[in-house]
Amino acid sequence: MTEAIDKVQLTWGFCNLLFRYAVKNCKLMRMSLFRSLPMLFAIVILSGCASQSLSSHGGWFDERQARMPIGSKIYVCHAFMCSLTTPVTLSAAELAEISAPLKNPVENAAAERLALSSSVQIFERIIGNRIGTANDRGGLDIGGGDPSQMDCIDEATNTTSLMLVLVARGDLRFHEVARPVSRGFFLDGRYPHATAVLRETGTDLSWAIDSWQTANAKPPVIQDLDVWIVTRGSV
Repeated sequence: MTEAIDKVQLTWGFCNLLFRYAVKNCKLMRMSLFRSLPMLFAIVILSGCASQSLSSHGGWFDERQARMPIGSKIYVCHAFMCSLTTPVTLSAAELAEISAPLKNPVENAAAERLALSSSVQIFERIIGNRIGTANDRGGLDIGGGDPSQMDCIDEATNTTSLMLVLVARGDLRFHEVARPVSRGFFLDGRYPHATAVLRETGTDLSWAIDSWQTANAKPPVIQDLDVWIVTRGSV
């Protein structure tokens, strides 16, 4: 199922714009058939939106005009849809603090994911104090423009950036970082939502690392990706 998910995930930004266009023009009680056509076209397109496979990190960042991390510098997305990107260079002490949970004896993939949860929380606390997102609310995806808040695109991008840094440091031994994945396309009754993803090495298992559902510096939702992809709403 995971391979199918790789090929059928939603192109978030394009579909979100189409949806907003459809809603703006959707006045069914008063709309002529001619004026209904753009809305109907948008909805049809929404049902078929798809993106590339999980393997392309760079594609995810490029599509959102975001930047991948360079060394200890992470380009933090915020204000919704990566509309703001703030570079943050983590100090050696901060990197050591973030990595510390993964330096404890971690003997299997499940233990590594649990340790990663702590690393994500430490990272978000540090970033929140640096750029003013300490009060970021969990599950907020409507609105935008507030530099103190993050939607799921921001969160998925930032968590992916962190995990790429951890991999480069040799802190993840049982997982590799995959491209973020999206779910939902309106017609199935779900608002589109995205998450960072880890692949468990030596298996076909992938895991959602969903830091959007909880407030800043709280434990992310870590869930089998096949389960996450069919879930409605927050866990």
